[in-house]
Amino acid sequence: MRRDVIHSLLVANRGEIACRVFRTCRDLGITTVAVYSDADADALHVREADLAVRLPGAAPADTYLRGDLVVAAALAAGADAVHPGYGFLSENAAFAAAVQEAGLVWVGPPVKAIELMASKTRAKELMAGAGVPLLAPVDPATAGEDDLPLLLKAAAGGGGRGMRIVRELGALPDELQAASAEAASAFGDGEVFAEPYVERGRHVEVQVMADAHDTVWALGTRDCSLQRRHQKVIEEAPAPGLDDSLRERLHEAAVAAARAVGYRGAGTVEFLVSAEGRPYFLEMNTRLQVEHPVTEAVFGLDLVALQLRVAEGEPLPAPTPPQPSGHAVEARLYAEDPARDWQPQTGTLLALEVPDAPGLRLDAGYTGGDTIGVHYDPMLAKVIAHAPTRPEAVRLLARALERARIHGPVTNRDLLVRSLRHPDFAAARLDTGFYDRHLTGLTAPGPGDPATAALAAALAEAARRTAPAQAVRTGPATGAVRAGATTGTVRTGARAEAVRPAALAAAVQPGALPAGGPPRVRFGAWRNVPSGPQRKRYRGEPDGAEHEVAYRTPRTGAPEPYDAPGVRVLAVHPDRVTLELDGVTRHFTITADPGADRVHVDTPGASYTFTALPRFTDPATHTAPGSLLAPMPGTVVRVADGLAAGAAVEAGQPLIWLEAMKMEHRILAPASGTLTALHAVPGHQVEVGALLAVVQEDPAPAPVPEETA
Repeated sequence: MRRDVIHSLLVANRGEIACRVFRTCRDLGITTVAVYSDADADALHVREADLAVRLPGAAPADTYLRGDLVVAAALAAGADAVHPGYGFLSENAAFAAAVQEAGLVWVGPPVKAIELMASKTRAKELMAGAGVPLLAPVDPATAGEDDLPLLLKAAAGGGGRGMRIVRELGALPDELQAASAEAASAFGDGEVFAEPYVERGRHVEVQVMADAHDTVWALGTRDCSLQRRHQKVIEEAPAPGLDDSLRERLHEAAVAAARAVGYRGAGTVEFLVSAEGRPYFLEMNTRLQVEHPVTEAVFGLDLVALQLRVAEGEPLPAPTPPQPSGHAVEARLYAEDPARDWQPQTGTLLALEVPDAPGLRLDAGYTGGDTIGVHYDPMLAKVIAHAPTRPEAVRLLARALERARIHGPVTNRDLLVRSLRHPDFAAARLDTGFYDRHLTGLTAPGPGDPATAALAAALAEAARRTAPAQAVRTGPATGAVRAGATTGTVRTGARAEAVRPAALAAAVQPGALPAGGPPRVRFGAWRNVPSGPQRKRYRGEPDGAEHEVAYRTPRTGAPEPYDAPGVRVLAVHPDRVTLELDGVTRHFTITADPGADRVHVDTPGASYTFTALPRFTDPATHTAPGSLLAPMPGTVVRVADGLAAGAAVEAGQPLIWLEAMKMEHRILAPASGTLTALHAVPGHQVEVGALLAVVQEDPAPAPVPEETA
């Protein structure tokens, strides 16, 4: 059999997976080649590669999805092999064929296997013949009430694109159209099929690895049930709570699926497991999965190294896989706001630092200073923990995420920590509806103390102004400093931050909180008296709660809270503050955002981001009632049929569809009324905050006077 020794490898991908493949290549002595779009010119995967080739343009359709350009790049760089990563062209049979026709080694399964599994509808027919358990398909044209709920899925591709749950027959036509449009945009194929939606089902998958010598490994199970928008968020191996007979059945079905298509390399066979423990084949991903590190941790393997070995024609190291050990959990860190419909976030990532400890692993696509753009998936990194038992692995991962320094756009870090510590997750009560049930609680204001964090930020800022190069200390030798806290007020709709009563009383002057109204601010900062009280206002992100800090800076000594006994200031540095609160010493690390009025405060148990507020509100910042603003930068992909100025709209009606970072977002009518302006045009790019449309709310009906006798 032919042996193809790989010396130089091009990764036809970007971000985290490209960096991941490069890491193994470095260990094996293989030269690495990156491709990059204009938007990725300074991306981490480009910086880490030995060579890089530009793909002109920014949109995926013009760059990473152009197989002809990628093959040409490999030839230009002298690569002798191509690894597709995941997403983009990784499951494109035509691309795999083009790579091989160019005389390059394809680090993936045979073209025929990709073709057979590329269409989920054809794959299900093939699996039925192999005896793999399936859900019966449903014809949308003849679906009735008894068929509900339905799950619409794109026949090509994955990652949740083109997927919709339909619970009402009346919504089926619109959802079919939306699913088909999204599938066509993502995969170039608008075919969509329907099948029964299994309530409270678990997403369980089996990693397979096969060579050209008739060896197929089933590398255990993974549970990937915690998903948002049908995309995985937390994964673990082995899948907890499965009995031995079910595990064996899943392993046998996965091996049968791989053998049915003559599979080679790494692949994943995905199943839906009902609440009653019945498994159903979902699809086979003919590529490496995002969540492959948990399998690597449990089996002590490098799956990318095995992919390269198999691509070179070598057999797997043994006829059977190694024995698994322990438990591994992975969390995907996204630049998104879970509390606001998972909106992707963009901007500069100022810091991304995860603690280094035994059992922890970080696979990242970004580092501090990188820019998160609008064109690609918002995943920043994956954090993986491996320990002897599931509870130990979950605890290790939650603590690592909690202690991580992540500054810049809003992320899902807090959601991940709370998810890992949720009682249902701890008890392995897992299913794909986890976030449908628990999202509100998981994104509610937490038990932390943002008011004191805001105080630390203000003290550090004062230290930067007065002695930026020196630490200013106070302590027991100078007596107890009157300390205090902040007013954790405030006005965020129905949400308010809880603060200690003592801190609340200390931070606001007597009479500064009139009933039913906002606090009156005494403009102490206008006095030309250094030792007089100063006030600083912050808005917390992303909850919007406001905090006002009262402090003073004596002519000598450290900045100190104003008129707030009970707390001692032990140390104040421009980047670090130490306070003694209720007899407990607490440390705060302060990072100012250069060029912005933002500051990040990290503590051992929580992290906070604040924006400094001006003393007076600028009336020009207000927008007209009913204005629909773009929640993120993106592309307008469509507007509702017949939508034009003067049209009547209903509250909650989808009006505009935006696409950003591989996700589609609906802009809904805020109230029933009349559309008085429409600025959104399909195909146009918009910036965050751009005015898309204006809805004038219908006036409330006049009360009907009661009849008198």
